[in-house]
Amino acid sequence: MIARIEAEGGISFRDFMAMALYEPHHGYYTSEREKMGRDGDYLTSPEVSPLFGAMVGRQLREMWQLLGNPDPFTVVECGAGNGTLARDILSWAHRAAPELHGVTRYVIVELSEKLRSRQAARLQAEGLGERVTWDAPIPKGVTGCILSNELLDAMPVHRVSVEGGQLHVVFVTWDGSQFREELREPADAVVDYFERLGRPPGEGCKAEVNLAAVEWTRGAAEALAEGFVVTFDYGYEAEELYAPWRTDGTLLGFYGHNPTTNYYARIGRQDLTSHVDFTSVRRAGEQGGMRTLGLVSQAEFLTNLGIHEALEAEADLEERMARRRSVMELTDVGGLGRIKVLVQAKGMSSDGLIGLHQAELR
Repeated sequence: MIARIEAEGGISFRDFMAMALYEPHHGYYTSEREKMGRDGDYLTSPEVSPLFGAMVGRQLREMWQLLGNPDPFTVVECGAGNGTLARDILSWAHRAAPELHGVTRYVIVELSEKLRSRQAARLQAEGLGERVTWDAPIPKGVTGCILSNELLDAMPVHRVSVEGGQLHVVFVTWDGSQFREELREPADAVVDYFERLGRPPGEGCKAEVNLAAVEWTRGAAEALAEGFVVTFDYGYEAEELYAPWRTDGTLLGFYGHNPTTNYYARIGRQDLTSHVDFTSVRRAGEQGGMRTLGLVSQAEFLTNLGIHEALEAEADLEERMARRRSVMELTDVGGLGRIKVLVQAKGMSSDGLIGLHQAELR
């Protein structure tokens, strides 16, 4: 990294973040280090409880029915981590919706060979390996659902700053002993991003621009023949994400569940993540021919799907308490419950998905 910075006279923060996270030999996501779960650096919803996968499974079942029960029904999960969500969705379908399980083609889009191996091992241990294939990029002509959970917020971002009414982009340099930041002229793509939004960050504000998230959404829309794209992620609409009171942006590092704003510490050993601009992501999907059905919090989504029913099911005291803790954690509006769920569709007339609106479960 340092050699490249010195050779090029500095690199964009986006390129620095890409190397820190995805460099093949030393990047955070390509290393063997445990990242997800209570023993890692951050906790995602699938690691909390299989209830999350069961609720996603309920929503997938309704989507399958709205599509006319196609065979196959393709579920594409992009960035599947250690395979926990895939395992829980398929386990739930095998137990509670065998008709869906029998026609489901589950595809994981994963670039990391190390993660592919871990995903395969987890699924094979549960006897589910034969239900899953791996591909990259997203296969074309999907009839079903393209799903991601905390994928877009892990994509490398440009950092920008507004000084004297002018938009600048952050570059990373090396002074021989430490990394330093310089403000330089932004690339046209960054300028165009804010022109499309019609609202730059406020004076004196720092912010992030996730061009990769927009491109990913366009690609998902292009790959989808008929069905749905469901995106779980931390983020806001642009009006709130780029509000003038948000002076420092949303970029954070995570190490051992502790947040940090020192992005240059523990390079390759700490996560870097920023909140998603759901306005730009939503528009990218719409420009790709999809229709937005809704943007709700995860707390709303899981509640509408009936997650609280788990508290009423018969079980011993220990299991009831474990379920209660899981439901509270997944729907906590100060934690995982504040994750946003964006649902877009192509070739569908219905907008009455259970996860988006309170309704009687079918």
